[in-house]
Amino acid sequence: MTRSISEQAYNALRSGSLVDRDFLWFQVRRYSDGSPVYDGMWSDVGDYTAQVIDPDTGGIATRSYVGTFTLVRISDIALVSNLTVQTITIDLAQCSGRVNDLLRGYDCKQGIVQIHRGLFDPATREQAGPALSRFYGLIDDIKIPTPKAGEDGPVEIICTSHTQELTRASSDTRSDASQRRRGATDKFYQDVANVGDRQHFWGRTSGAVGSSTRSVTAGGGGIG
Repeated sequence: MTRSISEQAYNALRSGSLVDRDFLWFQVRRYSDGSPVYDGMWSDVGDYTAQVIDPDTGGIATRSYVGTFTLVRISDIALVSNLTVQTITIDLAQCSGRVNDLLRGYDCKQGIVQIHRGLFDPATREQAGPALSRFYGLIDDIKIPTPKAGEDGPVEIICTSHTQELTRASSDTRSDASQRRRGATDKFYQDVANVGDRQHFWGRTSGAVGSSTRSVTAGGGGIG
């Protein structure tokens, strides 16, 4: 799989003097009104304002990230060029008040997760071009363990890539009401509720056409 990078990043890669950092971006909801809440973390220390490639628009977005050792680990992310549904895990520090505020104070179910990989020049400490998108998906599950004294107990967030939306079946039904929500004058399904009960009559006798069994006459080849 080939990827396009900035000229700055390309020149720095050729010099062999780059270090990488991961940027984690959440979009969750307030319980009160469902309005979006954003939070960013990165795999370094201190606050940092980074330029990233927005996977929705393809443009450059500027976002703020906090790096007080909140992001512990991100599982391997396979770079694929097809519609494979990927599942990854993100470990966050449970002792962080920021992590607890995010996961316990807001509705994180099916929240949006974006992961970017940023390249830095260690000599200048400057970012070598906008960070590239590595993962775009949804929060599928959150596991908050209760560790024993002296043991680590990171919060585990299980995320599934947004391609899973292509596997969902539509919950919509084939009904007149459903169709008219799409188009008020669309009458395509106006008879769908009763068409199965209709009877079509042929000939002079009314009522449903009955069925009869006929046998083939032995040796005659005709129908008796």
